[in-house]
Amino acid sequence: MSNPVTRIAVIAAGALLLLAPSAQAQNLNLLCSATIDWCELMKNKFEAETGIKTAMTRRSSGESYAQLRAESANPKIDVWWAGTGDPHLQAAAEGLTEVYKSPALAKLQPWANKVAEASGNRTVGIYLGALGYAYNDKMLASKKLAAPKCWSDLTDPKYKDEVQMPDPNSSGTAYTMLATLVQLMGEEKAFTFMKAMHKNVNQYTKSGVAPSQAVGRGETLIGISFMHDLIVPKLSGFPVTLVAPCEGTGYEIGSMSIIKGARNMTEAKRFYEFALRPDIQSLAPSVKAYQIPSHVDAKVSAESIKASDVKLIDYDQVKYGSPAVRKALLTRWSNEISGAPR
Repeated sequence: MSNPVTRIAVIAAGALLLLAPSAQAQNLNLLCSATIDWCELMKNKFEAETGIKTAMTRRSSGESYAQLRAESANPKIDVWWAGTGDPHLQAAAEGLTEVYKSPALAKLQPWANKVAEASGNRTVGIYLGALGYAYNDKMLASKKLAAPKCWSDLTDPKYKDEVQMPDPNSSGTAYTMLATLVQLMGEEKAFTFMKAMHKNVNQYTKSGVAPSQAVGRGETLIGISFMHDLIVPKLSGFPVTLVAPCEGTGYEIGSMSIIKGARNMTEAKRFYEFALRPDIQSLAPSVKAYQIPSHVDAKVSAESIKASDVKLIDYDQVKYGSPAVRKALLTRWSNEISGAPR
């Protein structure tokens, strides 16, 4: 017989092995900046297909960037999926994201590759969506107001307390609007415009999607958001009319980034490739996400707002996604607009 002490030691070691986590355990920490339904679709589909346990957190683009920056010394997120491209580019410029060149790049739209090239392959485009606004038809009729058609209409005193838009400090949608107006008008005229429009704003929402929901429910006459969000209440039967502003408008390139120092790098790259597949991108309309997908073979919903239907400006993703320009515009907006009297 073997020594009793030795036997006890072997048994104890075996018990510890049983209690210890498997070396083969696979996990992914996903930060998602799309709508909650789309985030959950991606999480559940990826888990079901790969068996990789996925912890998903939903935050707006601005909040997501702030989290990654705060956690940069000890990253808790592996991959950041969706949200406007500007904060993804800012994160890339600050070295918060990992260089990764997907084999799928050759099959992505030129605008998706442009983002990848601009970031040194630290981010990539996954969808495109134009900025605009919508008004509630019933409210417009009851108030006997003329329908707005341009950005300039939103400063008219007749729309006092009738406009809702997101806060650019938390919302990538609103930062896209801020950058769009600066590119359309020049910085000084853009801030003069926003000061005038501020008198008509009833609320600056935390989320970019919120104004599209509010205009559908009749909680605000006019809601500013991306047109793929604004079309959702319309398709749900609410009395909503979409407006592509007559002066022209900007757009977002929703993006995806792997986090520098990710704890689950192999799983992060696997999700990255999963999210670029055309069959996965084609699922978006099933959760009322009507953006234009980045893979050339992905299906585009008949309900999607096409770029050819909107007067798009030549939006400078690189300049307005840079840390210095973004910080300067947000600081000025906070100082001059958000707290100003109405």
